[in-house]
Amino acid sequence: MQLPTPDPDTATDWVREHLGDLCRDEPVASGAFRGGQTAADAAVAALDLTGYAKRRNEVLPVSRRGATALSPWIRHGLVDLPAAWDAAADAPPRDRAKFRDELCWQEYARHLYARLGTRTRSALRAAPARAEQGWDEPWPAEMACVDACLTELHTDGWLVNQTRMWLSSQWTVRAGHEWAGGESEFFAHLLDGSRAANRLGWQWTVGAGTGKPYGFSRWQVRKRAPQLCGTCALSDACPIEHRPADPPSRPAPEPDPRLRSDPDPGTTGGPAAPVATGPEPQAVWLTAESLGDADPALDAHPDLPAVFVFDEPLLRRLRLSGKRLVFLAQTLADLGERRAVLVHRGTVADELDGTPVAVTHAPVPGFTTRSAAVRPVVVHPWPWLYRPHGGPVTSFTAWRRRLPRRGGKPSTTPPQQGA
Repeated sequence: MQLPTPDPDTATDWVREHLGDLCRDEPVASGAFRGGQTAADAAVAALDLTGYAKRRNEVLPVSRRGATALSPWIRHGLVDLPAAWDAAADAPPRDRAKFRDELCWQEYARHLYARLGTRTRSALRAAPARAEQGWDEPWPAEMACVDACLTELHTDGWLVNQTRMWLSSQWTVRAGHEWAGGESEFFAHLLDGSRAANRLGWQWTVGAGTGKPYGFSRWQVRKRAPQLCGTCALSDACPIEHRPADPPSRPAPEPDPRLRSDPDPGTTGGPAAPVATGPEPQAVWLTAESLGDADPALDAHPDLPAVFVFDEPLLRRLRLSGKRLVFLAQTLADLGERRAVLVHRGTVADELDGTPVAVTHAPVPGFTTRSAAVRPVVVHPWPWLYRPHGGPVTSFTAWRRRLPRRGGKPSTTPPQQGA
């Protein structure tokens, strides 16, 4: 079913009217982020990485935060990783190196997900550090630190790296709940939510990816957001006063051989040059991975309309927060001010049936299945920061050793969850 193209000023109402039944909550706009290339370009233009290396993990007050908050636009291709890398060129050396290291972490997550796909739903290298005595509620609202994080997640659809680790460690390492459930909660609300980065971040925090879990305790809160303890009703009986106890040992998962080698990295990375297999395209098929003006397919076909399909079966299953769909609607509305944009709701293959389309390859399993049904006539390369190699992805360090130089070698700082 074709829908009217959203208007920039009424995107929330548009989602409420046309997609509201697919949301888990009442559609509202993020309190901190707006979708679209215009907003993304403004964020990049205002980027100041001075002090980033020292302050990126600060939580409160907000004025002390060093995180760039570019991740919602990066996640949807409004700022691709090569562009973000170049934007850091004039930053102080230490800050530039740290920022680019975080971009490499994002690229590593994409390489891992492109290679393993749905295998990332379960622990990759070690049993998660899951507390034996579970809590009834993994994220108790009585804890001021947890409540503040959840308020920001539900209002803005974003969290700094440090509070992502707090909540994920609290959910599994301390409260004993299955990590995949908490990961899905993050995915539903985060504007930058992707299975690649989100799952890898959770695996890293609970020790499933490294065997070394992150233990959340009051020490981190006092260091990064000390005012929260002063307002907490549980301040005198803090349930996270001490580091979590060591969890009981559990059998390690069966290692996936693809962690050590990829027999076909060319297929994993998609085409290295445009591949045409049919007649001239009549439209550019946009995916949620690549919505920016610099999307290779959009850029190569400037006179064609762009087509985006809100995948109804997928959205019914995921039950995302309305904030995420409003962000997408704002993005499509913004693009619609520069070129023709057609918006559909339904099954992707059915909505595009009979239309020869050009598309940019997306390194996610869903693209592979939908592309096989849509059969695009031109597939353009994904704008990798580094094309996937066939070597090990067992860890960030192992993956990084195989990278060529790109205007600055990634640092040796342990990876985190985004920039």
